[in-house]
This record gives sequence, C-alpha cells and structure tokens, in this order.
Amino acid sequence: MKTIRKDLLIEKTLIEHCLLEKEVLMNTDHPFMVNMEYVFQTENRIFFIMRFVRGGELYRHLRAEKQFSEKRAKFYVMQVALAIGHLHSMNVVYRDLKPENILMDSDGYIRLTDFGLSKSLERSEDAYTFCGTPQYLAPEILAKKGHNKPVDWWTLGILTYELIVGFTPFYCGGDT
Repeated sequence: MKTIRKDLLIEKTLIEHCLLEKEVLMNTDHPFMVNMEYVFQTENRIFFIMRFVRGGELYRHLRAEKQFSEKRAKFYVMQVALAIGHLHSMNVVYRDLKPENILMDSDGYIRLTDFGLSKSLERSEDAYTFCGTPQYLAPEILAKKGHNKPVDWWTLGILTYELIVGFTPFYCGGDT
C-alpha cells in the first residue's frame, strides 16, 4: 500500500505525477511490473493498494550477496528491459531505475515499482525536470537540456554494471 498526503501533492505541485502514477499502475498488466488492485481516498490521503510482492527489494538481495553472477544479472536485466520497453510503448519515461525500485517475487522474478517520477512524453517531446537518483542520472538530465526515453536505457546500463560489480560505475565513496 502506498499512502499519499493530498496537502503535500498540492504544496509540491505533484498532482500530475500522482495521476500518471495511478494511470500506469491501474492500466499496466505486465509480468515484470507491479500493478494496482484498488485506489481510494479519504479527505486527506490517497491510497494505492498494490499486489504484495513477497521477496523484497532487489537492493537488499544485492547488498546481502555483494554482486551477482553475469548470468543472474542478465536474468534480472532482461526483465527490467521488458518492463521499460512496455512503459516506453505507453509513451512513459520511468526516470528512477535503481535496485530500490525493483521488487523480487517469491519465485525470483522481478517487478518494477514506484512510478512517482515517471513522465508521459510523446516521441519528439522532452522533459526538463531534474529528477532521479544521483548515481544513476543520465548526462541529458545533468546537462538540463531536455531528456526522453533514452535516459531509461542509460540507467539500465548503470544498473547492469552495479549488479555485476557490486557498485555503480561512478562510485566515489559513501553509500552506493
């Protein structure tokens, strides 16, 4: 369950992001993405009820094992690529790919989750919002010159490296 305070949505002008996240979660039936079962609201909050994914975050599994074999990393990356490709077919750019946003089910398959930074863009349209997790940001986002679907493929490369090596390619100390 995800709970969202309405006052924060209004204060931070995130209503559009919340509506897109709801649309993605409600209208996506993909084996490698979390989807929403129900949505409801009270006077102060919005509640997204999603299917429970038993295995926890991929991040937790990676930290426990330090790094994955190439074969295992390919298994996860292929699933993420299919999920990202599906989002792109819906003209949605994900923009926040990282191990914390990937859940693992009880059978060892992944589910992409947390679509709060996603953006709906047409092919020739660009976004200019500076958003995402620092270690995964694509050069286009850093340069603030506009970005589109390729930023997701950049972050998939960063994720692939991290799964195999155990840390992001531009790691310079501190938390990964």
